[in-house]
Amino acid sequence: MKSVALGKDTSSVEVTNISPHDFWLVLGNEELFVSFAEFPWFRDAAVGKIQHVELPSPGHLYWPELDVDLAVESIRHPERFPLVSKGRG
Repeated sequence: MKSVALGKDTSSVEVTNISPHDFWLVLGNEELFVSFAEFPWFRDAAVGKIQHVELPSPGHLYWPELDVDLAVESIRHPERFPLVSKGRG
């Protein structure tokens, strides 16, 4: 018996709004708020680089052009994940 190929992954992530202070992500059916104050790596990034986000595995987001990896939980509950690194520059 042969296994059937897996279907296309329906989980997706999309940046829906960017302001001078923050941006919004839609992850599946959930909307997430990303504040530049809490996530300074995005503050001076070009819009196109913020919009290029990937979901390499459930619960993990990656911005390849910015080399930023974030756990989805750190966006949901930033108070549980104090900053260890400082933004570039």
